[in-house]
This record gives sequence, structure tokens and C-alpha cells, in this order.
Amino acid sequence: MKINRHLQRVGWLLLLSGLVIGGLFWHHSNVEAGTKPAKLSPSAKIKARVAKMSTNEKIGQLFVTGVSNNSAAVRHDIKEYHLGGIILMGNNFVGSRKQFKHRLSNYQRSAKIPLTISTDQEGGTVSRLSSNPRISGHRYYFSPQQADKKGGMKEVKKIYRLEAKTLRSLGINWDFAPVADVSKNHHSFIYNRTFKPSYQKTASYIRQVVPVIQHQHVAATLKHFPGYGSAADTHTGSATVNRSLSSFEKRDFVPFKAGINSGVDAVMVTHIILRKIDPKKPASLSYKDISLLRKQLDFKGVIVSDSLQMQAVGNYATRHHVQRDVAAFKAGNDVILSSDYKKGIRHLRYAIAHKHLSQKRLNQSVERILTLKQKLGLKI
Repeated sequence: MKINRHLQRVGWLLLLSGLVIGGLFWHHSNVEAGTKPAKLSPSAKIKARVAKMSTNEKIGQLFVTGVSNNSAAVRHDIKEYHLGGIILMGNNFVGSRKQFKHRLSNYQRSAKIPLTISTDQEGGTVSRLSSNPRISGHRYYFSPQQADKKGGMKEVKKIYRLEAKTLRSLGINWDFAPVADVSKNHHSFIYNRTFKPSYQKTASYIRQVVPVIQHQHVAATLKHFPGYGSAADTHTGSATVNRSLSSFEKRDFVPFKAGINSGVDAVMVTHIILRKIDPKKPASLSYKDISLLRKQLDFKGVIVSDSLQMQAVGNYATRHHVQRDVAAFKAGNDVILSSDYKKGIRHLRYAIAHKHLSQKRLNQSVERILTLKQKLGLKI
């Protein structure tokens, strides 16, 4: 009996030894063969990141906001509200190049998820880099029209390349340009910001400059969907357009389609009211208008509202008693361009908590935003 028990113990010891040796051999063989644990795809990595985020963190990512030059206050709010990005206006380009870069670096260090840092660099009358030559190195940047007159598309692309390189070197990674609008009215406020009074020539221009900007790891943005045309200035009041959807499809959509086919990162939606599509709401607050981008033009990137501080939106929000940030997100914008983020975040949190907006919808927008950030080389 004792001998049998002894033999059983020896058998178990031999079995365990075999398992250990076999395991070591398997591990050694896989290391030798170079086998590594499977890596997540970029999209799976983004989904996993979003799954770990709190609702507050997700909502904060939706906001791109204007900032003061009080660096301490800006850093505090970036951290406190989990802001997704900031936009720099002309008055933010202060100090020396070194001071400016240091300030933006500090903003990035304050963010748990890296920021998009954006500006409007179209050239000509809308040129934030012209605000301070000590920072940018140049007093003036040609508008697309001016560059074209000087040296055709070669010069146009040269200017965009210079602008995008300069932006990237300063720490700015998102340009709200190029303008895809077409206006045939020389007296319209948007005319000097457009390229040509031709939809096909503008489409060709857009097709060529989008890759030039994005090759410098700066996001490009087509604006202002669905096409501004010769509408009134929405900065100062409401603007209504009576044209049919088929008219937009045949004309204004052409440059936007060209940019989308070129892989543009973002599209900005304007505040004009398209009476034949949604007669009551500005496009930026209209699901009917914004869904054209997703469904008809098959755009899968980031949709950003034009500034919600503009008077056209203010008029609508006051008249209809709506919270503009919630309305913009509900309509289909991923990024909310708003400086009223403290109130907006609170209202969005309430809307989600009370099922007026779904977590699924929130996750979709945050995934698009983080995908853009990942593409720009930001560590998510």
C-alpha cells in the first residue's frame, strides 16, 4: 500500500514537471518565433478609450471654445471641464514666438486628452497669422484669389503649404479653411474669401488644397455647408435662402463633394436658413440640413458648427427658448464651437441624464473627435 502511494506521488510530480517544462517550451517557442499579443486596431482602440470615459469627459470633448489670454484661467478650465479644443482669434496671438508656443504647450499639458488647437487661417481678410509677425514671421498672407492672380494654383498651394507648416510649428493642429463657398455677387460679404465664381473651378481648387493642408498634419475644414452663396452676414443677423435642394445639389454641393472625396477631416455648418429644406431653423441647428452631409454626401468625418455666439443663432435661440449648444448637438454637429461651455456642458449633461439625448449618440461624436486627434498624431 505504501509502495503504491509512493508511486502515485512520483507520478503526480512527473506530470506537474512535464506541464511546467511544456509551458516554458511553448513560451520560448513563441518568443523565438516573434509572436506578440494581438494589437487593437485604431478604431477598436478609440472605442475602448471612449468606453472608459465618464459622461463629463465625453461632453467636454464636444466643445471647442475661444479663450482669454489669462493662461492660468484657461489651463484651469481645460482641466476642469475636459475641453476638447480651443480656437485662437487674432487677439490671442500676443508676445513672442517662443512665449506663444510655450503657452500652447502648457495648454496641452493641462489636458487629459490632447486638445485640438484651431484657428481661422484662410489668408487675406481672415488671417490670424497676420495678427503678429513676431509669431508667424509674416505680416500678410495672400487670399486664395490673390495667390491665384499672382501665380495660379501653384502659388495657391504654396501659400497653403506655408500657412499649414507655420500653424503646425506653433502647435496649432486644426485650420478652419478652406472656404468652399461660391458667390457670384461681388458685393456679398463672403465674396473676397471665396476662390472663383464658378462651382467647378472651386471644386478643383478644393480638391487640390485639402491634401496640401492635411499633409502637414493640420486638419482642414470645408466651410460653410451647405454653401453660403450670396446670403446675408450671419454674424450680425439672420439670413434666409429660398433656393431648392436640387439647386444646392447641382451647384453648392459640388465643391463640398470634391473636398469629401479628397478626404477632408472636417466640415463646418453655417447658420443660414434654407427655407425649402427646413424653413424655421438655421442649418447649424437643423437635423434635416445636417443629415444631408451624412446621408447624401456620405461624409464620415467631424462636423463642426460655426460659432454659436453669432447673432443668427442668438436670434433663433431667444425666439424659440432653446439652449443653443444642446440644439446644435441634437441637430448632428460633433463639435460645438461655443464659448458658453460652462452652461452648455450643464445643459447637455441634463439632456443625456433625462434621455433627451442618448449615450450612443454622444459616443459616436466622441469617437469621431478622438479619431481626428489620433490622425493628427495626438496620443489618445
